[in-house]
Amino acid sequence: MESPRDPCYSLTFSPQQDRFCCLSSEPAFGLDQRHVKLDRIPCIVLRHSAATLLVAGWLFAALFLCGCGRDAYRADLVLINGAEPETLDPQICTGQPDGRVTGALFEGLTRINPKTGTAQPGIAERWEISPDGLTYNFFLRSNAFWSTGEPITAHDFVYSWRRVVDPGTAADYASQLFYVKNGEAISTGKIKDLAQLGIRAVNDRQVEVRLENPTPFFLDLCAFRTLVVVPRWTIEKDGDRWLMVRPLPSSGCYTLEEWRVNDRVRLRKNPRHWDAVNIQTDTVDLIHLDSASTALNLFKTRQADVIWDKTMIPSELLDALKSEPYMHTFNYLATYFVRFNVNKKPFDDPRVRRAMAMALDKKRIALHIMKGGEAPADFLVPPGTAHYSQPQGGLPYDPAQARKLLAEAGYPDGKGFPPFSYLYNTAKQHEQVAVELQQMWRKELGISLELRNVEWKVYLSDQSSLKFDLSRSAWTGDYNDPNTFLDMFTTTSANNRTGWKNPRYDAFIREANQTGDLEKRADILRQAERLLVVEDAPIVPLFFYAGITFYRPDEIQGIYA
Repeated sequence: MESPRDPCYSLTFSPQQDRFCCLSSEPAFGLDQRHVKLDRIPCIVLRHSAATLLVAGWLFAALFLCGCGRDAYRADLVLINGAEPETLDPQICTGQPDGRVTGALFEGLTRINPKTGTAQPGIAERWEISPDGLTYNFFLRSNAFWSTGEPITAHDFVYSWRRVVDPGTAADYASQLFYVKNGEAISTGKIKDLAQLGIRAVNDRQVEVRLENPTPFFLDLCAFRTLVVVPRWTIEKDGDRWLMVRPLPSSGCYTLEEWRVNDRVRLRKNPRHWDAVNIQTDTVDLIHLDSASTALNLFKTRQADVIWDKTMIPSELLDALKSEPYMHTFNYLATYFVRFNVNKKPFDDPRVRRAMAMALDKKRIALHIMKGGEAPADFLVPPGTAHYSQPQGGLPYDPAQARKLLAEAGYPDGKGFPPFSYLYNTAKQHEQVAVELQQMWRKELGISLELRNVEWKVYLSDQSSLKFDLSRSAWTGDYNDPNTFLDMFTTTSANNRTGWKNPRYDAFIREANQTGDLEKRADILRQAERLLVVEDAPIVPLFFYAGITFYRPDEIQGIYA
């Protein structure tokens, strides 16, 4: 904050969910709870004494107004959010910068407690679960209203969830509703009638949900941005332009006051939110930047209060900054990895993919490039994930064996290997990792990599449409369960983004989802992960993230890691 006279904010943070969220006496986008939906999933919730805002990085963030050409009026809280959001449609967005904003604007049946990382009441004040774990009845709050004054009803949730699985919506996260009865069949076109989705309005304030199988993390899933409630009447009237409507109906702790492209998003307290009395921060700015040095300068000159996104902190300065009282580190559920496009030769050959994986010194990348406490990753699911431990024996760093595999695939010493490119979005750390990969593959395998750096929106689009050879990737858990990392590589998942298809893998995930025994389920998922990472290797895990957040503890308190 700008001076000692400014209010002291308390920010609750839980490295588990990268998104904004409201949690009542346990946060809302005010300033008192930052929950990271990751790492349990990085996510951030802000709360001022009792309100909560979740920002992730499984939380949400804000922008700033600085003197460099921006308005003189400064928001109560200014957050560095990283890249420009691709969209603010919570059921379409896939990136963390987007999710941090949508988490403040829209709320679901539940929300995540930043202290415990578990689900607590959101728009639903309570719920009942059938003895067989297949039916959930949610009872909505009588004081739940849209920011424009209309009551939030069970019918709004039915519409919102049907919209997610509607093939016409093309939601990448539609698979989050595959746990609901007929969700996958509708999303894949096997069932045409959206009314067959296992959700119905018993009355205006009661939502009944039927599941395909008992799902222990379902309440956590109900807090995820894809399952929030969206304004049905606005979308039906304005179609694809519904986000341009002003005032934009909001169900979350904050409303959208302004979105300046390549500048900031400004959010304002939602006075009609059911927990508005505990939302103490009136305005929040989320700043969009690609430059880590600029972000650090804004923080140091107090034009920004918080840096959520680690890529907005210069890695070359981390050693020097570690002693600063405003640098805070934490563990969370997130993995940095490389995707292969297996539809392109020579990456359609598992021997090539395994060779390239075994030629990488992941320890060097984690310790000497990232420098923030990251750990080398042999598998995709991070340590600390609930009810799970990693398989044994990942692909080791073994350049000699890598060269042997490449020769077996027809490319001895890299001879005849075609030029290929590596897609990554603009950020200094991503560039440093890309250069390291380029050098290691050239040195150990004799193959040449071209670096292709693009801005965030192009990166997401090209990766989604498989317009790449290899791509930088990272995943933050959407809930604390191994399935949030593994189910995206099933054949029907829009988040697969590799072109890889394996019926055995699909069967493992399906069997795991139908298994109530947690130990047996974990064994099945370990088999799936070995198939994914060791046998077929359409991805190469590089390291597990370590979270870093900048804030001044004498001004912002209550961050739970």
